[in-house]
Amino acid sequence: MNTPANPSNRSRARSAARLAAVQALYQRHMEKTPTAKLLDEFHQHRLGAEIEDDQYENAEVDFFDDIVSGVIARDEEIDAALTEKLAEGWTLARLDKTMLQILRCGVYELMGRADVPTATAISEYVDVAHAFFDEREAKFVNGILDAVARQVRA
Repeated sequence: MNTPANPSNRSRARSAARLAAVQALYQRHMEKTPTAKLLDEFHQHRLGAEIEDDQYENAEVDFFDDIVSGVIARDEEIDAALTEKLAEGWTLARLDKTMLQILRCGVYELMGRADVPTATAISEYVDVAHAFFDEREAKFVNGILDAVARQVRA
């Protein structure tokens, strides 16, 4: 799929790709779905589809693929960066599974997508957090991603 020409459409398509990437990585975590099958399933049935009367936004497919594949390829590096920023006594295993995927996607963008401004990456994943959690958890996402950004984008 080509990137939409209108900047506002592109922004919405990227936001949809981020949300879908979190959902795909959650599914992978829970069901151990192989990457190729996971990407294909989302391409065919989720991105821009209507499911149970909910219309899913059209997502920038290449961006979605990059986030999902990037998180998987760099999982150890991403998890190390996250672990370093958690409060003492906290582990990734203690985090809610959806929260963990939100943070992983955000860290991947901060590490691997220099074309995405730091503030954009952080605010987009704070918005994703709001789709699943209350303000407290969204602030947690903001704090962790800001701390990682200071380290990886110094």
